[in-house]
Amino acid sequence: MPSLHKSVTACLLFLTIVLPLPALAQDKAVPASRTEMQLSFAPLVKQTAGAVVNVYAERVVQRTSPFAGDPFFEQFFGQRMPNRSEKQSSLGSGVIVSHNGLVVTNNHVIQGADDIKIALADGREFPCEVLLKDDSVDLAVLKIKAQEDFPVLAIGNSDAVEVGDLVLAIGNPFGVGQTVTSGIVSALARTQVTDGDVGFFIQTDASINPGNSGGALMNMKGELIGINTAIFSRGGGSNGIGFAIPANLVKVFLKAAEQGKKSFERPYVGATFQAVTSDVAEALGLKAARGALVVAVTRGSPADKAGLKPGEVVLAVNAIPVEHPDALSYRLTTVGLGGTAALTVAEGRQERQLELALGAAPETVPRDERLIDGRNPFAGTKVANLSPRIATELHLPSDKTGVVITDVVRGSPAARLGFQPGDIMVAINGAPVPSSKAMEALVADNPGFWRVEIERGGQRIRQFFR
Repeated sequence: MPSLHKSVTACLLFLTIVLPLPALAQDKAVPASRTEMQLSFAPLVKQTAGAVVNVYAERVVQRTSPFAGDPFFEQFFGQRMPNRSEKQSSLGSGVIVSHNGLVVTNNHVIQGADDIKIALADGREFPCEVLLKDDSVDLAVLKIKAQEDFPVLAIGNSDAVEVGDLVLAIGNPFGVGQTVTSGIVSALARTQVTDGDVGFFIQTDASINPGNSGGALMNMKGELIGINTAIFSRGGGSNGIGFAIPANLVKVFLKAAEQGKKSFERPYVGATFQAVTSDVAEALGLKAARGALVVAVTRGSPADKAGLKPGEVVLAVNAIPVEHPDALSYRLTTVGLGGTAALTVAEGRQERQLELALGAAPETVPRDERLIDGRNPFAGTKVANLSPRIATELHLPSDKTGVVITDVVRGSPAARLGFQPGDIMVAINGAPVPSSKAMEALVADNPGFWRVEIERGGQRIRQFFR
């Protein structure tokens, strides 16, 4: 047995020296001994955990009495049935990313909150204000209201993350207190995980549970590589799969907050893209079914000025491969407004390079936002003239024109009938709707019967109302 042990050890030593693993980066290695396997994450946690905080959000909700408006109950209990107001609280996590107290968390953690507090790892609590939030990327930046030098977590490069990398997740699951879990990166560039328009998530098997939202996903250098945002399970608990927003998107969002922006703007391209299927790849003579196929280009847009043409396929941004349109959107977003993206474009088997200047979407026609009221199905809708800027805000294709619903008042006739922000008004009683002013005129008279045609999600919907 001793001789067998020596033989195995010798073989392993030979494989290590003579046959090194080429796929391993120079700064990464597997444990080589029992001693290395007994190493601890404790020093790394002590160094970084102070920058991960708890986020307490409180909102006041008005509860309407179920008997309000009932003559009998109003006569019995009083002329007016009192409504109740109650407080609802939510708990999440956040990460301090600047010494003056800027905290990054998820938007859904603080959505609709009337009061937000930050609790540090040492138990101290501070009030804070919201500098920037956006539901499409599910991020928010908070500012702690205190003059203090706070501990921070440095933001790393999420493009350097590889499948198999060791990671730590730090947060406050279930409100039990700060908790650290470990795992590996199990996948990259996951899409369609949430309803956001810039979905490009890091997937991990580190345990993530309710309350971890907004917390840190950290690499072995003690750098923030992602903001934990979602779990994938039917029961709402950790089931081995969690998702984090990449740090490179966090950097762009944080920069917008530091510049005082009140909304987060994605770059305007002025082109429509679709996924490359195997049939399309074969028809275009491509080597593989990957990239973003250019379907249409708006005249005078950045894409048009860069020379992008319908029928071409965008294969890479700044030499980073693009697998599909979602990946293209993410890559351009992380370049940011004012930047320039180098596109690798293919037409058949020929490739060329383009320089795409990235700026904010223009408002080519006056917005002219109007609130519709009166006795009609649209009462309670806010409508505006469509432009690339409004289309970008509502996550619509930038080439859409006409009139769009930008908001719907809760509890209004329009809300009860199912109208939604982003619905494009096509026709009312057979008449086209060219502008918000024209729509206001069209609904001024009540014909008693309404034929409505709208566009939602690229589909035409016809509805009838009395």
